[in-house]
Amino acid sequence: MRTTLLIPLVVLSFGCTLLSLLVIRTIVQQQTKADLASDLRHSVKTYQNLQHQQRELLARESALLADLPSLKSLMTTYDPRTIADGGIEFWQVSGCDFFALLDQNGKLIVSYNRGARLDRSGVARGLEEADRHKPGEPILLSLGDRIYEIATQPLYFGPKEHGTFLGSVAVGYPIDEYVAREVSEAAAAQVAFAVNGRVVVSTLGPGLQQQLVARGGDLLQIPTQDKKIQLGKMEYLAASERLTTSLREESPTEIPQLVVLKSFEQATQLLNRVNRWVLALALAALVVGSGMLASILRNLTRPIGALVEGTRALAQGNFDYQLSEDGASEVRELSRAFERMRIQIRRTQRELVDSERLATIGRMASSISHDLRHYLSAMYANAEFMSGANISQAEREELMLEVQTAVQGMTDLLDSLLLFTQTGRALHPEFESITLMIQRAVNLVRSHPAGREVKITLNGLSSLEVWVDAKKLGRAVYNLLLNGCQAAKRGQGPAAVTLTLLESERSIQIRIADNGPGVPVLVRQKIFLPFVSDSRESGTGLGLTLAQQIAQEHGGGIELEDTMAGNTVFTINLPRAALQALGAAVEKKTSVAHIPVHEKG
Repeated sequence: MRTTLLIPLVVLSFGCTLLSLLVIRTIVQQQTKADLASDLRHSVKTYQNLQHQQRELLARESALLADLPSLKSLMTTYDPRTIADGGIEFWQVSGCDFFALLDQNGKLIVSYNRGARLDRSGVARGLEEADRHKPGEPILLSLGDRIYEIATQPLYFGPKEHGTFLGSVAVGYPIDEYVAREVSEAAAAQVAFAVNGRVVVSTLGPGLQQQLVARGGDLLQIPTQDKKIQLGKMEYLAASERLTTSLREESPTEIPQLVVLKSFEQATQLLNRVNRWVLALALAALVVGSGMLASILRNLTRPIGALVEGTRALAQGNFDYQLSEDGASEVRELSRAFERMRIQIRRTQRELVDSERLATIGRMASSISHDLRHYLSAMYANAEFMSGANISQAEREELMLEVQTAVQGMTDLLDSLLLFTQTGRALHPEFESITLMIQRAVNLVRSHPAGREVKITLNGLSSLEVWVDAKKLGRAVYNLLLNGCQAAKRGQGPAAVTLTLLESERSIQIRIADNGPGVPVLVRQKIFLPFVSDSRESGTGLGLTLAQQIAQEHGGGIELEDTMAGNTVFTINLPRAALQALGAAVEKKTSVAHIPVHEKG
């Protein structure tokens, strides 16, 4: 009962704990996603603010450069080499990271940049498309492995409205680590700028950048929300946002992406801390609740436990076990009722044993007196006939044979009763041949009057030797064969009995089949009970009972396999393991008996 009550308490406690942890985990994950969305908006807003300031600066610088007379004079030469040699001075004066001059047709004349020199063809293609936009409007341009914010301004000789168009000047600044740090600090997260699936600049280390490229997928190319990604030993929740429209709408992969990665570390630490508190409180509640429940149940379950022990003792046949009257009033009343039941059952059991003993003795006495009177009457009558003077020698021999048959019947009856009273005694196993034991039983049956004119067939005999009590087991085979012969004579055709010896790895079987009328339905269920035979519902039969008990003493049993008319089969099953155990017991007993005893000197 304690276990029954404690188990629901434990299940309820752990169930509530797991449910609480699941709810907390869900809330933390949802809050983390909400924070990431907010951080992404802050990141984009911060970048847009920085971009706005940068664009205003670029617009002013490009306008100032476009108004320089010296630059206009340089462009009027229309000589690319002259322009390339003189343009470097204007780049240095501007202080920009990127500077370029284009001719009247929008073709690149010369470009300068800080750091590794950019590919001229790539710069030319990008500036050609940038030159098609509104003059002075900065745009994002991916050049090489960098992203530049670039503004272009046309150059005119004379007034802009009716002057001569000389070409264009382009200036720009890269999105570098400074911009990335500014955005990262505003978002309280890691950020990265990517173009065409590659990371251009990021606050992540080189190793993590490589992992981001390898595992980022669509995150680095198209706007993505709430993507979980593992970088190093840390898990991130990532999102990306498109920064500007593409210069070439047919090539959307060139659109720069802002990627924000929010670490789960803080959320995980918070979640772990909350989990520990919840688990500690749940464990404390479980311990306190278990202690209180155990204290309450002790007074309830102890008397019930004693009652259970009394029930077990009663089931095992111990009718002297007494119960104490402790516990609640209901339990005490139950104990008193059980005590009254125990006393009544003990008295009834004694009366039942006495009556059963008397009934058994009466049935045995009735059986024995009836059969012995029959045999004695036959012997008396035959002896009286033999004493007559006018009887011939042939008649005298026939009468003598009937006397011998009566004596044999009385001997069989007394032997069966003797063996029946000896059931439960220890066996005397020896390493015997099963075939010899069967042949001895068959010879005895053939010499019995019931075995005459019955064809007994033996199949499967071999040189098998096992540990058995040959006398008892032979008696069991004899009884089954004798019953088979008696049943076969009541059949329709010629009486026949077949004995078959079967061997397997696990058991030995002795099957005895006859062609008699079969076992009546009313007798099948109690065929192995004492004084029940297969010829009538109640009789003097002890043969099957004795055979069953002998087989059980050998660790096996007897089965009635079939009761069809003309094919009744009884099978003695002898497990090899049980027979080997008999042999091991005999050898152990023999070895102990031969241990020498040394006398004290």
